[in-house]
Amino acid sequence: MNRKHQLQRITVYFVLSGIALFATAISTSLALQQSIDNPLTGNWAASSPSNDGYIRKAYFNLKQDGGTITGTIRATQFFYKIVKSTGGPDGFVLEASMPDGRTERKVTYEGKLIGNELQIGRRTRPDQPITFQTAQRVPDGEGAMPARVEPPTLRKVPYNGLAKSPPMGWNSWNKFAGRIDDATVRGIADAISKNGMKEAGYVYINIDDTWEAGRDAQGNILTNTKFPDMKALADYVHKKGLKLGIYSSPGPNTCAGYEGSYGHEEQDARTYAAWGIDYLKYDWCGARILYTDEEMPAIYQKMGEALLKTKRPIVYSLCQYGRQDVWKWGPDVGGNLWRTTGDIRDTWDSMTGIGFRQNELAEYAKPGHWNDPDMLEIGNGGMTDVEYRTHMSLWAMLAAPLLAGNDLRNMTPATIEVLTNKEVIAVDQDRIGKQGRQVWKSGEQEIWTRPLSGGATAVAIFNRGKEESKVTLKWEDLGLANKKTVRDLWLHQDIATAGPEYPVKVAGHGVVMLRVK
Repeated sequence: MNRKHQLQRITVYFVLSGIALFATAISTSLALQQSIDNPLTGNWAASSPSNDGYIRKAYFNLKQDGGTITGTIRATQFFYKIVKSTGGPDGFVLEASMPDGRTERKVTYEGKLIGNELQIGRRTRPDQPITFQTAQRVPDGEGAMPARVEPPTLRKVPYNGLAKSPPMGWNSWNKFAGRIDDATVRGIADAISKNGMKEAGYVYINIDDTWEAGRDAQGNILTNTKFPDMKALADYVHKKGLKLGIYSSPGPNTCAGYEGSYGHEEQDARTYAAWGIDYLKYDWCGARILYTDEEMPAIYQKMGEALLKTKRPIVYSLCQYGRQDVWKWGPDVGGNLWRTTGDIRDTWDSMTGIGFRQNELAEYAKPGHWNDPDMLEIGNGGMTDVEYRTHMSLWAMLAAPLLAGNDLRNMTPATIEVLTNKEVIAVDQDRIGKQGRQVWKSGEQEIWTRPLSGGATAVAIFNRGKEESKVTLKWEDLGLANKKTVRDLWLHQDIATAGPEYPVKVAGHGVVMLRVK
């Protein structure tokens, strides 16, 4: 190459370099001007560290265009799109929504920019002030939604042979929520093995949400600092003749915003089996940001198949609040029990609102497959002892799982009496597994019956009113005209019932429960 050509190439190089540098300078200048004109634009993350070492983050991916703010918000198990905004950096309000089954979930955030930090938050209740979090700028793409994995083709998962009677045990959420830890679980196992509950049939000790950390380099799920050694905890529980349960979600995050099983179903199932887990509660929560309710059966099928592949007997509990008529497809995806309602609360209205709505689902309950109206609130203090007896009786008539939700280490004698009433438990656990039904109703009084093995029948007279009421049982109307013996299951005594009718007084919010043969 001659010197002339070399000079031409050098000249072209510097011209092109200059153009590139100029373009870069222009781009940088525009970006700088954009950040000055629209300072809210960017990806912001607010961290919420907890005492278990797990850090949850909420991501606010915002785009400001003058007086308009658009973008997305990802917080715990939710992923919202901003649909309306008012204000600017000195103070703004964002309205966002996301589809949630047949409904739409809406949320409102308020915030403002202070220096280089975003102060943002929302009211959890109308009567409470906003709790603001500090959000920092993070790289674009951090916290983005994972790629959607298409649901598998539907196919029937073989029955695992478990839960031939409704599972009995304890779950951590109602009492401890995110405060559950290894020491508490061990204490509950100690208590259940000493206070008569184990002998009464309670065997599962189930850890609910907030045990999770992230994943290691190989993608294996990790426990957080509250649970330093899950295998050792399982061994401890097993040595007491009890079983250990755990919790996860088919979504990227659980309800509380911890690590879910999304994309790691088989891997997590193998981990649970290696730890010695005996029960899995699988909560829809975080999956709704990626899947529709119509896709729910296929998503639950994935974990049902994964659990079977481990060869370990693990009871499979579907927790998706009764959506998509789960009782119709729950058994086909490997489910042993399925939630039929939203979360229970420790109130009379919540408990009765859930329990008395189960009547139409009776045909779907059978050995190995149970309707689950949620955990027991007995002993948590929100209801009276009379109301707790009604709670226990109604769940027994429903052939419902009996999962205590109180602190078993510190119970009153009345609470122990309710939870360990072996005659009521025998109704719940009856081997033919038929759920009871309402057969009579007048005002606030109801009669439910349930067929039992050996030709017996359970009869429950409920008084949903506040005042004592008198109810007359007409044996012929109940199909029990040929009764031989009648036993009161709360008084623990046989009852003389000569004649075609039996008048009984039922306390306000109370129950009389009989076994008729």
